[in-house]
Amino acid sequence: MVRLQTFDLRKEYPGQVALRGLNLSLSEGEVFCLLGQNGAGKTTTLNLLLGFVAPTAGRAEINGVPVRLHAPSTHRFVAYIPEVVLLYGELTGLENLRYFSRLAGGRHHPAELAALLLAAGLPEAAHARPVAGYSKGMRQKVGIAIALAKRADVLLMDEPTSGLDPRATQEFTALVQDLGGQGKTVLMATHDLFNAVQVGTQVGIMRAGELVAVRDTARISAPELQELYLQTI
Repeated sequence: MVRLQTFDLRKEYPGQVALRGLNLSLSEGEVFCLLGQNGAGKTTTLNLLLGFVAPTAGRAEINGVPVRLHAPSTHRFVAYIPEVVLLYGELTGLENLRYFSRLAGGRHHPAELAALLLAAGLPEAAHARPVAGYSKGMRQKVGIAIALAKRADVLLMDEPTSGLDPRATQEFTALVQDLGGQGKTVLMATHDLFNAVQVGTQVGIMRAGELVAVRDTARISAPELQELYLQTI
């Protein structure tokens, strides 16, 4: 089933074209890593899919629902994990998960919430600790638990591995691969070419608002992707 689609999606600002006719079609279970330099259009793409900004032309759909016309409806299907997951530092990981899941309309037993945190890779010993003492990787895991509690079909991620140490990056990669295995659709904007090959089913390279190359990760190595990236940016 196709979960996310864009049709000639375009975004212009005064004196600047941020996105030039983007066409994407991602099905359930796909993990698509979007590569490109700053200003290439990655974050603009995410903002359009989230309904934060309106397109100049074209359209985006989540589960067949047009984002521009029905943004509140599409939000039911989508979870967003930014570079830094914003949580309430004075609350524990469990309390943050309970709060954000209720905002999304969910009602979960404490044992269910604890199971979601464990599924997202957060150790049980951290569940009752204030988030102010969490590392970035731990915050990301709470963000994934929030997405799981929401039962989101599509996860949009903006530089989720930026600033993570190698071990935390490896753990996050395994979590995202598991999400894909569960049928979730993931679109991840990233600068990390080597992680993109590991975590993604496909990678795309953006330049000046255009998607200039798409490759199946099963058919390209990290050095080959790096060479392609350098040739296209």
